[in-house]
Amino acid sequence: MSALELSSGNFDKTISSGCVLVDFWAEWCMPCKMVAPIVEELAEKYKDSVTVAKVNVDDENGLASRYGVMSIPTVILFKDGVETKRFVGVKPKQQYEQALEA
Repeated sequence: MSALELSSGNFDKTISSGCVLVDFWAEWCMPCKMVAPIVEELAEKYKDSVTVAKVNVDDENGLASRYGVMSIPTVILFKDGVETKRFVGVKPKQQYEQALEA
């Protein structure tokens, strides 16, 4: 199981129900490359309870600006379409896990 690629076409439908963790990233971003394996591990660990997804901000800058993503990586946790938690920069996996289990 790997993180779902989101675009403006499927973003709203994907975050509208349940728990969704979205990683806003870019190919050229070194800190994003550090967060990527953590995001993939979370996708595998929580595959039965949480949708883990990624948004490439270079391809989807409209989504990035809509959510006020000023620096990447930014990881946002949505619950039924509402932002409940935001992580900016590289964080340890435990911080994401605590948010997902809360």
